[in-house]
Amino acid sequence: MRIKLFQEKDTLVVGLFQDEKQSVVDEVNKHLNGFVTDGIKDGEISTSYSQITKIWPMGQCETKRIYFIGLGKKNSLDRTLYRKAFGKLFQRLQADHVTKVSIAMDSVIPADLNKEECASLITESMGTATYQLAHFKTGKRKDLPYIDSLTIVTESEEEDLLLPLAEGYAFSKGVNTARHLVHSPSNLLTATAMAEYARELALMHDFSIDVLEKEQMEEQGMGALLAVNQGSEEPPAMIVLKYQGIEDWKDVTAFVGKGVTYDTGGYSIKPKTGMPGMKGDMGGAAAVLGAMETIGRVKPKANILAVIPSTDNMISGTAFKPDDVITSLSGRTIEVLNTDAEGRLALADAVTYAKQLGAERIIDVATLTGGMVTALGSWMTGALTNQQDLYRQVEELGAHMGEPIWQLPYNDDYREQVRKSDIADLNNSPTRKAHPIMGGAFIGEFAEDTPWVHLDIAGTSMAESRHELGPKGPTGVMARTLAAFAMRN
Repeated sequence: MRIKLFQEKDTLVVGLFQDEKQSVVDEVNKHLNGFVTDGIKDGEISTSYSQITKIWPMGQCETKRIYFIGLGKKNSLDRTLYRKAFGKLFQRLQADHVTKVSIAMDSVIPADLNKEECASLITESMGTATYQLAHFKTGKRKDLPYIDSLTIVTESEEEDLLLPLAEGYAFSKGVNTARHLVHSPSNLLTATAMAEYARELALMHDFSIDVLEKEQMEEQGMGALLAVNQGSEEPPAMIVLKYQGIEDWKDVTAFVGKGVTYDTGGYSIKPKTGMPGMKGDMGGAAAVLGAMETIGRVKPKANILAVIPSTDNMISGTAFKPDDVITSLSGRTIEVLNTDAEGRLALADAVTYAKQLGAERIIDVATLTGGMVTALGSWMTGALTNQQDLYRQVEELGAHMGEPIWQLPYNDDYREQVRKSDIADLNNSPTRKAHPIMGGAFIGEFAEDTPWVHLDIAGTSMAESRHELGPKGPTGVMARTLAAFAMRN
């Protein structure tokens, strides 16, 4: 099947590999009377990785403008580099106010990726790279236009690419859902508002949903989450979404996301410089809801629970305090040594509840500890696990989706620390030593023998500057990895 290369009259993208003869490039070169080869020879058109050159054919073909994207050596382009190259391209197109674009698909396929993978990565990159965060300014802001038409020009059957194109777009929607939620101010995104957002998601994608309110939590004995909520005027919510992609409710994976909509630290109060940005302490919940957005669009053959314990952590005459002893949903008692170690308390009840709802494996995601930022910076998500086979799957998918993960040690030496208390079964903050591990080890006490992976995204949930795949601010990290886990079969 032959597709006419210049069928789109607005903008065409052509990929250029170094030292690689390409029939598509030859065809473009022929239409432009040798301009491409001359431009490469003279250094005016670059084949180097992620270098972009725009030309105006000036009537030599039907296309108004052509963008050449350098892709470097054909055998050195992996998924991460591919995403970034196309992210940069789409940001350039957006900055140039291009809204309709065609891509000469056969010119952009590296040695280690097939056409379907490339199609998925292209739409994923387009959606994530061009995303613009909302604002609340009263004056008009000149937002850049979004690309509203993408045409794939290829010699193969177009229908073969429809599914991967849709999947890539679904991944980008999930990431941007998570970004939107993390970016939302905490006076607008309360636990109640998050539950309402989950209801809208459930209605859109035909999920089952159940939201436990404060009275129901009290009846069930969710004392850990309720303790975190004690100082707040805003009621808590335990949000449960259920996606059933298999006829029987078995082989259930639970995604558990920390949903603390604002964290003052409670009576273990944060310093004034440590509080701005704490609206993002629900980044784990955002990742889970973002993953569910993707899952709802792709509809994998899997059974998925999303469990989100949501509240803020405030200070008042009723707030919980250091030295309090609380009783979790599991029945285990907890000595509170640090009210700023509140996320692990909320997650303790959520992990127990996920198990009660039939979860056979659990992946929790949380902006849990500043210590993880110190340990791994903003480049890697930290992880703990009680089951190496499960962890390896998550780690491999994280690498595949461009969200790298690094495993921290977790053994009896660390477990013993959170079990040290003269008056309770556990304590929530034994020491500053190995702080990220202590936070995860506490949650692991409630996972018990259920296969479990803990992902601490405190460092990776925010980008300090604009990058090839999105704006400064929320990254939506782990939304893709969780969705990919659901799709792994």
